Amino acid sequence: MGKITKILVDEHKNILKLTEFIEKECESEKDIDKDFFIKVVYFIRNYADKFHHAKEEDILFVELSKDEVQLHCNPIDQMLHEHEQGRNFVKETEIGIMQSNNKKIIENMQGYVNLIREHIYKEDNILYPMSDEALDKKTEQSILDRFSKAEKIRSKDKKKCLLIIKEFEKR
Repeated sequence: MGKITKILVDEHKNILKLTEFIEKECESEKDIDKDFFIKVVYFIRNYADKFHHAKEEDILFVELSKDEVQLHCNPIDQMLHEHEQGRNFVKETEIGIMQSNNKKIIENMQGYVNLIREHIYKEDNILYPMSDEALDKKTEQSILDRFSKAEKIRSKDKKKCLLIIKEFEKR
């Protein structure tokens, strides 16, 4: 596993932890905890999307798209489509929260969980190994440098999101 892949796979682990908490909350017999889902939306928007997906969409995917021959068959368009689907689930969840529509919250969060688990599987087992194979050392270092800059820009959001995970672990 390359350095780029390791960073992204480690971030996936935090997103997958969140899916476990979402699933548990959706399957719970108790009333919907709006505050829980407000924090979930915050996490997804700021960690999964602005922190993690931004690295993929703005850095890695751009580099990989430069040389489609090296990448065999290019799954990037599908990954981008799935990112958009995830954003739509989150948007609809937020609407459900504002409307106090528990059914809408649960349906969209369950849709998000199913989508993101399959999406992460594809990235971890198909796209990232392909990228490890396709990127030369110079490009890899350039990507790592840009990842580092992106990390610094979003470090406060990342810390807050990781605290949300810790809070959910204590529930």
